[in-house]
Amino acid sequence: MVVGGLREFAHRTGNGSGTPVLEESNGEELMRVQPSVAVALGNRSLESPGTLYITSRKLIWLSDVDMAKGYAVDFLSISLHAVSRDQEAYSSPCIYTQIEVEDDEDEEDEDDTESTGALDLSKIREMRLVPSDSTQLDTLFDVFCECAELNPEPIEEEEEEEEEEHNWVFSADQMVVGGGAEEDGEWPISQSPTSVIGLSIGDEGGLAQPMLELQINDQRFDDAEEMVHESETKDH
Repeated sequence: MVVGGLREFAHRTGNGSGTPVLEESNGEELMRVQPSVAVALGNRSLESPGTLYITSRKLIWLSDVDMAKGYAVDFLSISLHAVSRDQEAYSSPCIYTQIEVEDDEDEEDEDDTESTGALDLSKIREMRLVPSDSTQLDTLFDVFCECAELNPEPIEEEEEEEEEEHNWVFSADQMVVGGGAEEDGEWPISQSPTSVIGLSIGDEGGLAQPMLELQINDQRFDDAEEMVHESETKDH
């Protein structure tokens, strides 16, 4: 999966002074607007408050002071989000997020950029969002969860191939009715609907016949009945 990470965002409506421009043609919708939210990137100090825009695709933070300043991160790049109220972990109640970066990025590079003052957003792994009204944290968290569900992690091609290899649903052409199972190397099929471990969906939406069921060797049950019968005969 291609990791987008944190990036600059300055696309605003109204000649660059309004709300963020969304990708409406791709179905992006605005889910919530939270004013007076400060942001802290990595171990840096809080920046001046801005406005947080949560869309169905990403988080957007736009500065209220510098109209050319803003950040965005796709929900697909957010690996964790949580409400933090522990002052030992951070001085202010906040929404804590972890951001995925490219695999070849070194964590030491992030520390270097912070110590030198240079800011490389592609290396930022943590972001804290601090609303002036901390009572909104739980509401924001719920919106985060809702949007995260709208953006499930894509299934890799290798995972899809593995799922196909372990698909236990058989078509009618792959099954044989009646005898000849040992010769053909296929399992015998029963018309009984019990003990089904695989089935095929017919053209009309019903269950295609026949359905595959597990064949059980009844010999062990016959032996058990004979032993019980012999024991009862001796008792009499």
